[in-house]
Amino acid sequence: MQNPVIILGAQKLGTAALDIFNSNNVVVYCFLDDSKEIQQQEINNVSVMSSTEDNEFLKLIGKQCDVFVAVEDSAARKGLIKMLKDEYKVVPVNAIHKYSAVSEFAWLGHGNMIAAGAIVNNNAKIGDNCLIQSRAVIDTNAELGDYVQVGAGAIVNSEVVVGEGAFIGTGAVIVSGVKIGKNARVGAGSVVVADVPAKATVFGNPAAPVK
Repeated sequence: MQNPVIILGAQKLGTAALDIFNSNNVVVYCFLDDSKEIQQQEINNVSVMSSTEDNEFLKLIGKQCDVFVAVEDSAARKGLIKMLKDEYKVVPVNAIHKYSAVSEFAWLGHGNMIAAGAIVNNNAKIGDNCLIQSRAVIDTNAELGDYVQVGAGAIVNSEVVVGEGAFIGTGAVIVSGVKIGKNARVGAGSVVVADVPAKATVFGNPAAPVK
């Protein structure tokens, strides 16, 4: 049986993670969140006990509890994950919804969130700390770097390579074989038919750079 989980972050992403753990009958011990307005309150029947830096709760991680980082801000999320690795020698667990479909021949790193209805096909490779929203598809032999975000209903076709920190918007389609550069952004509903350079933002059908 899996250990109880402490979720860092009790906002939208945190409640999505809670739903995923609930779908697998995994107990969520508590939320930790830096917003004083919600500390000591319950969200979806789970208490927000303290801040994300409270050592009294963090010291439970790796011994009695697992951890998942569900903070919206990417920089803050990276900072918390680094802190967990450096100070507590732990990495976040994966949050994979019961009603997602992940091939036994897919490869997953740590700390990934895979929401309800998402599909990860055979021989796909997903790095660490990626967010794959509901009904997104990661097709055969596609590869996502660390900290990639894939919006609801987006399709990452076969043999696509998505660089670290890239963002793929809701309903976007990445055509087979395309490479998405590090920290690039693909707008919602876009159809990407050509490689996207690092840090570029593209939008439209076919997707074109946003000036």
